[in-house]
Amino acid sequence: MVNNVVSMKGNASIESAVRALYEKHIGSVVITDDEEKCEGILTARDVLRVILQGVKLDTPLKDVMTKNPITVREDNSYSQAISIVASHGIRHLPVINEKGRLTGIFSVRSFLDEIIGITR
Repeated sequence: MVNNVVSMKGNASIESAVRALYEKHIGSVVITDDEEKCEGILTARDVLRVILQGVKLDTPLKDVMTKNPITVREDNSYSQAISIVASHGIRHLPVINEKGRLTGIFSVRSFLDEIIGITR
């Protein structure tokens, strides 16, 4: 799990999310509410979709994010997280605590980097 997850509020613009994806070399931004509960996710694939659909970059994330994304609890195992990722065909899995607050993200890329010993 990556603890330093990038999150934004739903009223942030697509442009601000794209800038974060680019500058931080990440594949997703998690959208949270004021209590840090996960409301949605915007991935690099989602960005391609909205750009091809002609959505303006000043559009709020809440209008284009994947709502109520699949999450995993922080006390679940790696194998449970991998099973969720594989069965749903996703690459980014927000990690939440027992109160439903965002604590990290399980990223397939980071997981594979860890397995083969790549540090970034």
